[in-house]
Amino acid sequence: MLTFIWAQDKDGYIGKDNTMPWRLPADLQHFKKETSGHTIVMGRKTYESIGKALPNRESIVLTRDPDYSLTDAKVVHSKAEILEIAQDKDVFITGGAEIYQLFLEDADALIVTHVEATCGGDTRFPTMDWSKWQLTKRENGTRDAKNDLDFWYGWYEKMGNNRG
Repeated sequence: MLTFIWAQDKDGYIGKDNTMPWRLPADLQHFKKETSGHTIVMGRKTYESIGKALPNRESIVLTRDPDYSLTDAKVVHSKAEILEIAQDKDVFITGGAEIYQLFLEDADALIVTHVEATCGGDTRFPTMDWSKWQLTKRENGTRDAKNDLDFWYGWYEKMGNNRG
């Protein structure tokens, strides 16, 4: 199963200068809770913005660079390799925008943190047809001293998806 997980502001921005354009520690904890124990896939730029593989997850970095290698993550060079892995286990696509675009038609589920603010940025989530997706669960985030924006989590499933 292939699940996308990301956060976006009201205008669809997901990044600015290779980082997130907001500070929401609760969203980072949510990401950790959802992806721990699973396989995560990210592009080279996303990996380099984090600086290391994330603990308690199998990290896979997808890159076009045939000479790119890492000691703490598996490096692959094709979409087909990721789709093969996703046949046997839950795989989370974690960004960036080029990686989301590459797998847009293959996603089975989405987990989206909706930041209820206009934060701006230089990278947007790819344009997608939301009519193909059904919101199956919604959970409000808590605005507090550490999380100073309103936000909510949405779990979506692709309509007509027969996963058995």
